[in-house]
Amino acid sequence: MNPDVAPDRDQARLKTQRTGWYGYGWASHTFEATVVAVFAGRYLSAVADNAAGTDDGTGRLHVLGLPIASGSLYSYTIGLGSLLLFVLLPIVGAIADRTGRKREMLLGFGYTSAVLCALMIFIGETSWVLGALLLLGAYLTYSAAKIVYNSILPDIAGPDERDKVSSVGWAIGYMGGGVLLAINFVWSFFIDDKALLARLSLSSAGVWWMLFAIIAVVKLRHLPKPAESLTPVTGSVFTAGFRELRKTLREARGYPLTLMFLIAYLIYFDGISTVTSMAAVYADKELHLEETFLLTTILVVQFVAFGGALLLGRLAERWGAKRTIMGGLIIWIAVVVIAYFVQEHAQWQFFSLAIVLALVLGGTQALSRSAFSGMIPKGKEAEYFSLYEVSSSGTSFLGPVLFGLTLQFTDSYRYAILAMILFFVVGLAVLSRINVRKAIVDAGNTPPASLKESSHKVTV
Repeated sequence: MNPDVAPDRDQARLKTQRTGWYGYGWASHTFEATVVAVFAGRYLSAVADNAAGTDDGTGRLHVLGLPIASGSLYSYTIGLGSLLLFVLLPIVGAIADRTGRKREMLLGFGYTSAVLCALMIFIGETSWVLGALLLLGAYLTYSAAKIVYNSILPDIAGPDERDKVSSVGWAIGYMGGGVLLAINFVWSFFIDDKALLARLSLSSAGVWWMLFAIIAVVKLRHLPKPAESLTPVTGSVFTAGFRELRKTLREARGYPLTLMFLIAYLIYFDGISTVTSMAAVYADKELHLEETFLLTTILVVQFVAFGGALLLGRLAERWGAKRTIMGGLIIWIAVVVIAYFVQEHAQWQFFSLAIVLALVLGGTQALSRSAFSGMIPKGKEAEYFSLYEVSSSGTSFLGPVLFGLTLQFTDSYRYAILAMILFFVVGLAVLSRINVRKAIVDAGNTPPASLKESSHKVTV
């Protein structure tokens, strides 16, 4: 039995809980794959254009008396969500750690988001208010569930297993998202009404999520509770969450290497999120590739990312998470450079590059999660993961801003995509200076076997 896992649980129970954790990833990744990556942005923008009486995104909608361009509704909705996450997620993390009710909170937020997605079937061709509210609510509750989900990782995997379990979880998530996206892709051959196809696809993500989350309902039982959650909560849980958050922020200054890793992650994650979100735009506006080809590529990426996450997880067992992440970032740099030289209408060039990107896409993020989990003091997992999530959401505008400014001053999407190198180079430089083993020990945790033999003089 792993010494870092509660001693009253046997391996069979641990295996059951991991199955439940994997099952929730399989269920919920449909939000990222189907809702965010493919259908929500396009359909909500089309709905807003219809309501504004235009089809080019230049019409005006009125929100609380303020006119906004219909083409900006989707980005403004996500931007508002990111702003609200600054307030919501740290409190959610503090409450999860303070009460120890991670399973209940995971499923409560998760099912709420799934229901909101299912209700997207009712978004009419001009129902932009309903669409924006459903998307905003689903985005917030999905993010709240995600920090609780991530915080469960240290409860079900010890230091020597964490990279593998995190990578498997990420891989299974990509597989679940890919299977549903493939089903939606098949529907596109039989449904000529594109608006109906979008509504059915968005709603299917919620239905899929609700059905497969039953695995987590059944399997994620008897999770260990931190010692602090066993003491009575004075006042309301909500106010206790604020108090715990203030305490965590004060204590976090005592773990400078953990904060340094968080900074490195925020920098290179901004590059990852910008490249992945702008890839379709780059392919459309600069390379002039067809929409059907782009959707096919997105679908294939989901399945390749499944294998990539598992591959990087295996490499991390031998070389450690930090070295594997650094190798992944070097590949990201190469991808951005090669993207600059991809020729117009060259489908095979873009597709090959997307395959390489997919190999490091899930693994880089999975290993970042597992590495960070080892640097968190016990009993504070959800609170620190709330900072992990809210910080990345809050700074993820930097990449698009740099992309947009580069495009504005150069009139070239090629220079804009090339500018993303900055985030990977700086993130790699910061990460290279972190002594991961010391960060884990300073947090009071046990380093994995891949780091135990490292000298204290060597930064690993």
